[in-house]
Amino acid sequence: MPLYEFVCSSCGQHFEKMMRFSEIAQQPECPSCRSVDTRKQISMIASQSSSSGTNVSTSSCGSRGGFS
Repeated sequence: MPLYEFVCSSCGQHFEKMMRFSEIAQQPECPSCRSVDTRKQISMIASQSSSSGTNVSTSSCGSRGGFS
């Protein structure tokens, strides 16, 4: 089951929720204020990019298998 990130429009609370693909059209209840006025967020991992348009790598391994 995928883990989705949400934000509550009523109170601003950010939260995560595991949901089935068949449930993704539903808006989950905010665990803080119980509002259902919630929006799915784009994951920070999925939205990272560099300003030059090249791929961003978080690996620091060199060609010899060690760390630089």
